[in-house]
Amino acid sequence: MTASVASELYGDALIIAATKGRILWGLMVLIPCLALTGLSGYRAAGGAPRGLAIVKLKRMRIIGINGICMLVPCAFFLAARAAELRLDGVFYGVQSVELLAGSVNLGLMTLNFRDGLRIVRVRKR
Repeated sequence: MTASVASELYGDALIIAATKGRILWGLMVLIPCLALTGLSGYRAAGGAPRGLAIVKLKRMRIIGINGICMLVPCAFFLAARAAELRLDGVFYGVQSVELLAGSVNLGLMTLNFRDGLRIVRVRKR
């Protein structure tokens, strides 16, 4: 998100296109990392999660669905459109949706991080 906003504010069409292309490559790292994070959280919660663990798992489902259904398609669309230097209203409309969906995911991941720290503190007691 930071790269997208920075390229829009300070770059030209070629920088925006390069940024969108690199974001696609970054997905090859980001998606497996998020999957591993979700898996490790699921394993740490055990067979019958309860309390904050179940809340975190529910959030991870929303994060995953949002990523697969919104963020990944938006990233592909924006990269293709930027590569053609078609930075029009449709491009910026989809980018607005992407930034909103990304903000939702970032907020949910922040809540999961906070709750993860709480769970660790409780287990240490």
